[in-house]
Amino acid sequence: MNRMLRAKEVSEILQIGETKAYQIIRQLNEELARKGYLTVRGRVSETYFQQRVFGAGHERGDVHD
Repeated sequence: MNRMLRAKEVSEILQIGETKAYQIIRQLNEELARKGYLTVRGRVSETYFQQRVFGAGHERGDVHD
């Protein structure tokens, strides 16, 4: 099951402030919405977050648009 990250978790992972974490979540959710996915305000899919921030999955070919 795909977990949803909150701003506090994003800020801890990236070692940034929560305000910046909310900006990043907003940007990622806008990207997902443009692709037709449903989003939850103030939370972001952990899978998508990992993919966009760290490039997780690209080398294995298991990232889907």
